[in-house]
Amino acid sequence: MEVQFIKVNPMSRVVLDEEIGKGGKELPGQLVVEVAAGGKATATAEVMPVTAPIRRRDTITTLTWSLAKDYSDLHQTRALARALDVDLTLHAPYYVDFFGSQEARDRSIRQIQWAGVLADGLGARLTLTHLGFYGTGDRADSVHDLSEITQSLSSWLKGYSGGHVRLGIEPSGHPDVFGSREEVLDLAHRVKGVVPVLNLPHLAARERTNFEDAAQLAPVIDQFVEASGGELYLNFSGVEFYGPGEFRLTPIKRGHVRFDPLADLLADRDFDVTVISSSPLLEHDAMYMKLLYERALMRKWTKRHAAPPAAPPKSAHAAAPPRKGVPPKTAARPAGPSRPAPRRPAPKKGGPHARSGRR
Repeated sequence: MEVQFIKVNPMSRVVLDEEIGKGGKELPGQLVVEVAAGGKATATAEVMPVTAPIRRRDTITTLTWSLAKDYSDLHQTRALARALDVDLTLHAPYYVDFFGSQEARDRSIRQIQWAGVLADGLGARLTLTHLGFYGTGDRADSVHDLSEITQSLSSWLKGYSGGHVRLGIEPSGHPDVFGSREEVLDLAHRVKGVVPVLNLPHLAARERTNFEDAAQLAPVIDQFVEASGGELYLNFSGVEFYGPGEFRLTPIKRGHVRFDPLADLLADRDFDVTVISSSPLLEHDAMYMKLLYERALMRKWTKRHAAPPAAPPKSAHAAAPPRKGVPPKTAARPAGPSRPAPRRPAPKKGGPHARSGRR
């Protein structure tokens, strides 16, 4: 399950006297995502783990979030997910802007970090995000800047979570936003700890292809599996194209991309894969994809374990091979044309068999 951390409602304030010496996770009714050493929190401020003791004149940042009001709620969700064997990931806020202004860049960095803090509290293994629009200058310069930002975020997340939470980068369905297939894969190869996310609807819109058969899909899957070290994190839904990019995500049965060929490839997989429904019909299409995948598995199993073809039946008149020292039996003569039965001679008149004509 991919938890959607969409709306961000932060509030920063100086700590109260009764909060000094406590950890941010210990404050009841408050979801603390940041403790900064004095003053207003910025991208360059010293950010301490929320488990560290709060000091006088520190600034704490809390969030209002529908999923949890404090860390006891996060821990309860974490325990429930483990009991039900549900793997959790968390998607950072969708709006990201690293080139609009310094304030926008600081806010985008902070929001991804806060998503990592919440992911760590939930026991999630990935924090996923987009990287937003390119800058106004040369695209290569924008890609370089975004690579450095990603490197910094990945290192921060590794240090904060002890390596339990990694950073996932998604492609984009719009050509003006960072996230072509080549850019995401190259970023994953160059920045240690980054996981490339195969969002097929976004790639389909960006590359203007429906991924109709295995010949188109298999190379893409192989590239993302290799770049992520033998795993695959995949988002799927329907998608509608418009102009040079993506118009909107749709239910699976209405989009331009079908799940059936992907299900056939996943049934033959030798790697670990997570498939996330990003459809407007989240639960319905998740179960529909599960059904299509199970059908693909059944077809594969039936083909692999099909019974061998039956041997042709032996002829009923086939003669058994003769045994040594035993003369063969004479075959029955085939029946010829039937012969007429011999006629019985007519009885003589007056004889013992004569009958009177009188009745």
